[in-house]
Amino acid sequence: MDIPDDIFTEADAVSDTLANLGPLRRLAGIWEGHRGVDLNPKADGPEQRAYYERIEMHPIDAQTNGPQLFYGLRYHVHINTPEDQIAFHDQVGYWLWEPATGLILQTVAIPRGQVAIAAGHAAPDGTRLSLTAERGQTEYGICSTTFLELAFRTDSYRIEVDFNADGSWTYVSETSLLVRGRDTPFLHRDTNILTKIAEPDLNPWAKILRETRNAPVDA
Repeated sequence: MDIPDDIFTEADAVSDTLANLGPLRRLAGIWEGHRGVDLNPKADGPEQRAYYERIEMHPIDAQTNGPQLFYGLRYHVHINTPEDQIAFHDQVGYWLWEPATGLILQTVAIPRGQVAIAAGHAAPDGTRLSLTAERGQTEYGICSTTFLELAFRTDSYRIEVDFNADGSWTYVSETSLLVRGRDTPFLHRDTNILTKIAEPDLNPWAKILRETRNAPVDA
């Protein structure tokens, strides 16, 4: 990545995040999927479980690192299984798009003491996203608790998203885990198809402008 001499002056941003999300525009909204399949490690061998999920993705105001400019979505993933009422998986983070370079980031935070930043590139009208993160990297890496490092070490993470012609989207995520006491890594895999059930909110800046335009004029 080329770093400009001026690292302090902020890039010019616009108010309408939804219009500047590039390929991430297709992710904006509230989604549900009922055909999820999870393959995870257990003491007796791999376990496969069905799951259903709800994902909310709403635009945020543009973000700058000086001259670097991102437009993005804040997301929340909530997953249940048919057998259990309690959450099977919970995850929050951001999907970010850098128009100048085509860089796409997904930040991942799960309440078992793990965070990651995965990165990839795509064209503004791209129909597939592919992002990766690797343990030990200081840019796009994975950070875990001591217990997870010793018992279920995550060496890599990959997510691939395909946008379907009917407006739905499909993802496959694969996590390479080194489970304590085993010689070879386990490939933890999740996949599902998501269908939109509601449109996204506007980002705060765009909401302010809309309310200002719609405000009544005093006589």
